[in-house]
Formats: sequence, C-alpha cells, structure tokens
Amino acid sequence: MSATTDRGAGTYAPKPGAAPLPRMIAAQAALETRMLLRNGEQLLLTVVIPTLLLVLFGSVDIVDTGEGEAVDFLAPGVLALAVMSTAFTGQAIATGFERRYGVLKRLAVSPLPRWGLMTAKTLSVLVTEILQVVLLTVIAFAMGWDPHGNPFAVLLLLVLGTAAFSGLGLLMAGTLKAEATLAAANLVFLLLLVGGGVVVPLEKFPDAAQSVLGLLPIAALSDGLRDVLQHGAGVPWGDLGILAVWAVLGLGAAARYFRWE
Repeated sequence: MSATTDRGAGTYAPKPGAAPLPRMIAAQAALETRMLLRNGEQLLLTVVIPTLLLVLFGSVDIVDTGEGEAVDFLAPGVLALAVMSTAFTGQAIATGFERRYGVLKRLAVSPLPRWGLMTAKTLSVLVTEILQVVLLTVIAFAMGWDPHGNPFAVLLLLVLGTAAFSGLGLLMAGTLKAEATLAAANLVFLLLLVGGGVVVPLEKFPDAAQSVLGLLPIAALSDGLRDVLQHGAGVPWGDLGILAVWAVLGLGAAARYFRWE
C-alpha cells in the first residue's frame, strides 16, 4: 500500500492496490521454494534418495549397466529421477495437502490469479531442480563421470520432462484426495524407479514390456539424457516427442479437471 500527499490539505490519502503481478509471482515462488526446502520428507525424496542411488549403484556392482563405467549409465537416469521426484511426486503431495487444508481455496481469492499461482509453483520446482542437478553433477564428477553431447539438448529434455511431470502431478493433486495422492504418488515413484530405465536398463525387461515402458515419461527422459550425455548423440527427437505429448496431455487435463476445493 502506498500513500499520496494532498498538498492543499497537508494530509496523506491511502492508495490501496495489489503489487505488480511479476512481484507477486516472484514472492509466491520464493515462499514455495522455502517451504519445500524446509520439509524434511520432501528433501528425502528429492535430494537424499537420488544421491544415495547414484552413490550406491555407482560404487557397488549390483546391476549390469553394460559396457563402460556404471556412473556413465546411472548419472543421466538419476537426473531424470530427480526431475520426477520434484516435479511429480513432491509437487503432487504438497499441492494435494494444500488443497485439503483450504490453502489453495484462500489463495484462489487473493490478488494473485490462479495461473500466477501455478506459475509460481512451477518456478519453485525449477529452482529446486537446479539445486538437484548441481548437487548430483558434482557427485557424479567426483565418481569419474565423463559426460558428452549437446548442453542445449539436455536443457530441452529437462524442461519438457519438468512440464510433463508437473502436469501429471497437478492432475493427481487436483482430482484425488490428499491421502490418495500421497499413496499414489509414492507408489508411482517406486514403480517408475524400477521400471523406468533409471537404474535398470530397459533391455533387461522382456521385449513386450520394453515397447510399453519406453513410452513412459521417465523412460523417455532417462533414455534421452543417456543418449546425449553417455553416447554423445544429437537431439533425441523421439524422446522429446514422447515428453511433449505427456506434457500437453498432463497440463491440459490438469487445467481442465483441477479442483481448488
């Protein structure tokens, strides 16, 4: 709130009004990020688990990852897992309980528009992912990781992967009860961890299962990152296409069916 001076009367008249929209979105994004980083359970899911998987499977010969160093195969998959844990699992659980406790209902009637709130949540996810990628990259380099490929292709994969998982997470949080979202999000996380090509190559599964699993967003993201960072491939258009379809379907369904109460 600001004030203007009435020189004739020598008094101050209030001038109420909302802050500029970019400032509101930035403030909400900063709040969302602080809340996420203060949540111990979310930190376990988004930071600790991917880090432990990278260190454990990269140090101990548990899974046959093919030729070359294990970390060269694991690092791209764990980066994909970090994106999924933040954009899908963490966001779905947090948003689901915000909806249950009436937080979203109150925010929906604030000067910040609903699309601005979703934008702030997305920015919070991106900030968290940047921290994850930096941490996991440093650890992978310490383990002898030698990445290749085009950084632009990696960035494109991460952005589309974030969009795809964010849409699915918001769809789940906006349509299911909070307890159901908690259970379903964690179950999906575990299933995709095992069957999404993160630590176990898809080639280890039967041929019929490979064709289905390869269409999952986590498989497209991990395989695309692996093609670029491990094998030095160009832009993986096939994997990008799969992620784009999931992003359009997920975000479109979330926008249509999301319930604020």
